[in-house]
Amino acid sequence: MLAAGCGTQKEVSISGRAMGTTYHITIVMPFWKNAGGLQQKIDRRLDEIDRSMSTYRADSEISRFNAMTSLTEKFSVSEDFMRVALVAEKIYRLSGGAWDGTIKPLVERWGFSGGSELKKLPSQKELEKLLRSVGFDHLEISRSGFLKKKKPEISLDFASIAKGDAVDQVAALLKTEGLENFLVEVGGEVYAAGNKINGRRWAVGINQPDKDAPLNRVYRAVSLKDQALATSGDYRIFFELNGKTYSHIIDPRTGFPVDNGVVSVSIQAETCILADGLATAAMVMGPEKGLTLIERLDGVEGLIVVRRKDKTLLDYYSTGFRVINKGSTPD
Repeated sequence: MLAAGCGTQKEVSISGRAMGTTYHITIVMPFWKNAGGLQQKIDRRLDEIDRSMSTYRADSEISRFNAMTSLTEKFSVSEDFMRVALVAEKIYRLSGGAWDGTIKPLVERWGFSGGSELKKLPSQKELEKLLRSVGFDHLEISRSGFLKKKKPEISLDFASIAKGDAVDQVAALLKTEGLENFLVEVGGEVYAAGNKINGRRWAVGINQPDKDAPLNRVYRAVSLKDQALATSGDYRIFFELNGKTYSHIIDPRTGFPVDNGVVSVSIQAETCILADGLATAAMVMGPEKGLTLIERLDGVEGLIVVRRKDKTLLDYYSTGFRVINKGSTPD
């Protein structure tokens, strides 16, 4: 934990590892306020979320639900799980199925799940069979605290919204501690509250969407206050076979990795879990339909980046999306 001062305020930095990734938190607080014990609370909260959402933990809620085959059993879930499941249902509806939390069988078949290895490309017949095991409509979510399967083989994967939820939950924790000015980042997803120590808005960079670009190379930057920013892209997790690149972003309606020219989507929203899911959905939907979805949602803005045939990048901005620079590292 590091601290730096400016006038009557100090800036505290906390970082660590959780949920298979890293987190970095910057907090502006009065000099007299003690940040002792805060990291332990953050780590405990992130572990609670991981024990609920991680498909890599056999004892997690999501893994136990996925292992269940009964169509009559009511699977009781925690508040954490219910919260994420309800947002998952919302994003599924908003996107017309372009985002689907039951995509796990496809993720595994394409070799993008831990422990699974792609030895050959799936055939159309294989994918058609797997698609019968995909569909959020095959899930019953009861607000009284349980889930039920309508098909025994349905399995959940909330990886594309779990980090966003973690960001929101850490932000909520900091607010309960009386903190008003902070920046939370978990695995690249961000929530910014209040202002920086100099009184200005937080500036957040969006990665250069190239496979060979360093992690700290900024493509665009935005200023945030009491908002989340999440980015989805095809340039970090992929494989190449026979000269063709296959992204980890899979269209749950076709079973194939997306191949529509979209290389990156960044979404600003009030919550990071919503931004996270919408970013993935817009990747699948493509620039025109993705932008249409963004424009019709209150409090949501977005940037969709497309790689043209000549390898140059083309930006699609929603009406209210504003960049503060083009390519330099923000302050």
